[in-house]
Amino acid sequence: MDDVINALRHSGFRGEIDNSPETLDLYSHDASMFELRPELVVKPKNAHDVELLIRIVAGRKHLQPGLSVTARSAGTCMSGGAINDSIIVDFHTHFTKIEHISATSAQAQPGVYYRDFEPATLKHGALMPTYPASRDLATIGGMVNNNSGGEKSLEFGKTEDFVTELEVVFADGVKRTVKPLTAVQLQSKMKQKDFEGEVYQGIFQLVDKNYDEIKAAKPHVSKNSTGYNLWDVWDRERGIFDLTKLIVGAQGTLGFVTDIHFRLVPARPHSGLLVLFMHNIDDLGEVIPKVLESRPATFESFDDATLWLSIRFMPSFLKLLGARRFVHLLITLIPDGLQLLRGIPKLILMVEFNGQSEEEVRQKVHALHRELKKHRARYQINGFEEDPSEGKSEKFWIMRRYSFQLLRSKVKDKHTAPFIDDFVVPPNNLTEFLPRLRKIIKKYNLFATIAGHMGDGNFHVIPLMKLENPDERKTILPAMKEVNNLVLHYGGSLSGEHNDGLVRGPWLEAMYGKHMLHIFREAKNIMDPHGIFNPHKKVTADWDYSFSHIRDHF
Repeated sequence: MDDVINALRHSGFRGEIDNSPETLDLYSHDASMFELRPELVVKPKNAHDVELLIRIVAGRKHLQPGLSVTARSAGTCMSGGAINDSIIVDFHTHFTKIEHISATSAQAQPGVYYRDFEPATLKHGALMPTYPASRDLATIGGMVNNNSGGEKSLEFGKTEDFVTELEVVFADGVKRTVKPLTAVQLQSKMKQKDFEGEVYQGIFQLVDKNYDEIKAAKPHVSKNSTGYNLWDVWDRERGIFDLTKLIVGAQGTLGFVTDIHFRLVPARPHSGLLVLFMHNIDDLGEVIPKVLESRPATFESFDDATLWLSIRFMPSFLKLLGARRFVHLLITLIPDGLQLLRGIPKLILMVEFNGQSEEEVRQKVHALHRELKKHRARYQINGFEEDPSEGKSEKFWIMRRYSFQLLRSKVKDKHTAPFIDDFVVPPNNLTEFLPRLRKIIKKYNLFATIAGHMGDGNFHVIPLMKLENPDERKTILPAMKEVNNLVLHYGGSLSGEHNDGLVRGPWLEAMYGKHMLHIFREAKNIMDPHGIFNPHKKVTADWDYSFSHIRDHF
């Protein structure tokens, strides 16, 4: 790696270059269960630095076949997408500029935290609504590269639906603007005698030749972050070719995003929450359709394990929330503590409505409340909470959003093992699916919390395990196989938000078939002919390699 360091220093690279043991240790983990210790961490100051780095790596790849680069911002990826055993490229340190915001659009760099981005958009009465549950920890670059979604995806879709333009450094080390093109503009691009022309020509020919198969391969679920989003790249009817659809969700395996343009939506100032304490999962078959008919902004859930976790580690919320919000949390939990005397619910459902006025929200909440009482009168004894003020409903959002942070930081004898953490099942199958899922979890003696986006059928199951114990490590593959096969049996997707990375990449053939996997790999080869971008993830993932890099110390 010394020759790469010397080349960078003589190239005019302005950012930091760091191979100290402390830094390499720090960057060897993300939020996944994997560990890959890099040889070098670089922190480019601007897009020109990124161009210099890519040119040097691409130029030396034939001499050093193991040379590669992986982009990283906040390092919160749960699938292992932000770690590498070669070079980590830190976008978190310097790519932190919010460049433009209006009531309808925004432009910012990938290292900007969403927690800083949202207040800036709200000043203009606007929102980028595809934030994940880790909204306080995530950057917008991670959201783009994982094609994130979250609690508002039921109404608004995912990040792919809000990216209008990207600045991307391609595999030849040249930054370019990527945005939707008309058929005429596409023809002009394909005539270029450079690498960009080769990319557009290659991707167009690939998707046009396999057009029907690619369109048919799109998963029939409301959200998906597996594979490459080739089905939305070329629209023959509209004559639109949009390469951003391929790059969003690619986990930095096709090029590096250095600047992002978003479409924004109006932020509605009022919200109300209807909370259901579900003691019988069989009732979901009637409740879910009624809720979805009411077109809520959000339909979330968390299970009894998450509830107990929140109660067990209640003092930890003091540090997370601060004294004032913590006291408020305790006070507002008292009424629901009384509900628990009637028995612990298997699921707590949260149905949120947004509107321009409090009265509009009240009407929506009342209407659904009446519908559910009419069809299932016994829900009156299980309890409803009508809560048009976000202050009171905050307690439920805290439990839902902070559960993973508590798992990672507070359960000392076990560790989070997110290997079945992001599947999507069509909601109409959940009544059958959830009991079968719980049976698998019980079979392998996994202590696991279940939380998710009920309206999308997207669930996050986070087992706690002693990963350093060989016997427990042996259960990962069989448990994963059973859960993944169950998801595919019900026509689902193995990832709705967290992407493939090291953990789900090896399952792409099972989900899409051999030929579609070959098409995905062709797209990778066109965009990354030297194989320098984020190896062992997505279409180049291999379970033996992934398994050999599961963490064995914490």
